[in-house]
Amino acid sequence: MFPPPPSPPPPPPPLSPPPLSTKPATPVSLSQIVISKPVTTQQQTPSSGKTNPDTDINSREVRKSILRPPHPRRTNPLIWCCAVICLIFSIVLILFGVATLIIFLSMKPKIPSFDTPNARLNGIYFDSPEYFNGDFIFLANFSNPNNRIDVRFEYLVIELYFHDRLISTQAVQPFSQRRGEARVEAIHFISSLVYLPQNLGVELQKQVLSNRVSYFVRGTFKVRAHLGLIHFSYWLHARCELLMSSPPTGVLVSHTCKTKR
Repeated sequence: MFPPPPSPPPPPPPLSPPPLSTKPATPVSLSQIVISKPVTTQQQTPSSGKTNPDTDINSREVRKSILRPPHPRRTNPLIWCCAVICLIFSIVLILFGVATLIIFLSMKPKIPSFDTPNARLNGIYFDSPEYFNGDFIFLANFSNPNNRIDVRFEYLVIELYFHDRLISTQAVQPFSQRRGEARVEAIHFISSLVYLPQNLGVELQKQVLSNRVSYFVRGTFKVRAHLGLIHFSYWLHARCELLMSSPPTGVLVSHTCKTKR
């Protein structure tokens, strides 16, 4: 016969709730209420003494590329050739300019002069109060005052004015002048039915009656100077103020001429 199994232990007695306190609650002021801040936990990554080999290699390569000086590039031979040619051209140009300046200062070139030895007023008559006809001959004297420089007049235009009104114009054929040479050209001005404003027409008639007619001659010339192998061109502007007696036998009473560049 087997012995009977042991009986289980009796269950513990039920816990009775604590007795409710009958003591009245003490009031609490708002200043005594403390609100605690919530505790935030930061996730910290544990620092490890080991480094990433790939990152270390990359950083070393970047550092070497920064510290390594760039490789010099070889200049193209064509650029060197152009630079040498430009240098030679600049030196030749500077020497040529200095030589020209020295020759210019030593020679002291003078501009040709423009003047008139004589003039003749053959006629002035009016078809109407505003249109007139005229015949005037002007002797133009061109002279080259230089002793070592030859000149050539390549373009010559001479104009005749009454006050500021153009009444006739003539072109002269180009010609050359050797050093110290003079040349006289007869310029024949013909005015045919030239319009003049009424005030200028009345003024011209008064001058004819007073035996004193004022004309103005303007010349524009392009001159080319020759000094051996050196050539240079410039423009000349001539101005002459003429006082003539009345036609038909009008002669030159007085004049002033100026020539400038």
